[in-house]
Amino acid sequence: MKNQIVAAVAAALAFTACEGSTRTTTVTPKPTPVIVSKVVPALSMPDSGLPFAKVDEPVQPVDALALKHDARSVDHVARARQLMEAQDPKGALTEARRALFSSPSDAETLELIAKLGRTAGQPSISAEAWGRLAQQRPSDAVVCIKQARAFLQAKDFVGAIAAGKEASTRDPGNPEAFQATGIAQLASGDLIGAITSFRTVVALQPDHGYAMNNLGLAYLRANRNDEAVEILEEAIEQLPTVAYVHNNLGVAYERVGRGDDAKHAFQEAMDLSPKYVKARINAARVAKAPVEEEATPDETMSDIPHPMPETGPTP
Repeated sequence: MKNQIVAAVAAALAFTACEGSTRTTTVTPKPTPVIVSKVVPALSMPDSGLPFAKVDEPVQPVDALALKHDARSVDHVARARQLMEAQDPKGALTEARRALFSSPSDAETLELIAKLGRTAGQPSISAEAWGRLAQQRPSDAVVCIKQARAFLQAKDFVGAIAAGKEASTRDPGNPEAFQATGIAQLASGDLIGAITSFRTVVALQPDHGYAMNNLGLAYLRANRNDEAVEILEEAIEQLPTVAYVHNNLGVAYERVGRGDDAKHAFQEAMDLSPKYVKARINAARVAKAPVEEEATPDETMSDIPHPMPETGPTP
């Protein structure tokens, strides 16, 4: 009997062990962190390395202006000014951007970068610097106007329009805010917006000859030729020695059928600027194909795809 009991206990233990060996315990694995690598463009800088830099997540914001360096004890602003005096704007800009690495919000350094950017042929950097100064000076319209002009030089017309409109919001009485906006609108093909902006400039400053010229050009592109003649004649009174204003008036005269006046205007442009190619092309066209009194704009163009008026300089 004792042996039977021992055998039963042994069998029970054997069964328990077998059951334990087949039992499955489900364990949810913890997710393994994944580091994603991505390729981001490197900044186009004088001393930049490869065109692309590979970095790991999380990607830290890249400062579009400051240049990283290890020479903490060097006075980079002083170096920048020395290079400016030595007529080395690109080198001066590099030093100014290195100075910004140590003092990211320093207004003096930002203004130095903003001025050097356009001189060094890097207007996008200039626009970025003026934009940061505009954030620091929320009531200053002038920094927004300067940013708009830098955007214009960079051919970033969307940015120029935004900066110009911000300037006109800050100071609705500043004609240069509307002038910068109008030039960008004209360049981007927004003729209605450009006409409105230039007319505002002339209303604020009636002797603004460059705005009158640009308004005349916008009228020409909109085929509002009579209005172009009127405003360009006023522009000539303000800018009698600017050759391209005479050229633009000549185009307007040609469009409305005033051939003799067009010849005279083109001749004035060439007298003022003997190497003025556009005026010579326009004068040659008019001389070969006299404009009829009832001529349409297409007929006055002769074999030239389009008469060649042009906008005034960006301040």
